[in-house]
Amino acid sequence: MHNYIVNASIQVLPIVQDKHPYEWVDEAILVIQQSGIKYKIGPFATVVEGTYGEVMNVVHAVNEKLFQLGCNEWIANVQFNIRSNSDITANEKVSKFIVS
Repeated sequence: MHNYIVNASIQVLPIVQDKHPYEWVDEAILVIQQSGIKYKIGPFATVVEGTYGEVMNVVHAVNEKLFQLGCNEWIANVQFNIRSNSDITANEKVSKFIVS
């Protein structure tokens, strides 16, 4: 895959009863925060930006962390926006709606 910037949303939906699902989501967000890539936390998903490889590494790291911590079951929804020949950023898509 190319090295242009892509953006993606990562949503983790824990299917657990051992503790509140938000505690597992918090663990996933911590992995994203520590990854070094650009991110924005939302109420339903976290949007990340980086190269395809960087974003895939974060997705893998989130799943690995939940597995290592003993989360019994979760759904990981990931959506990518990729361009073949240039960067694509979340800001590009929403900047016209941001009021200064």
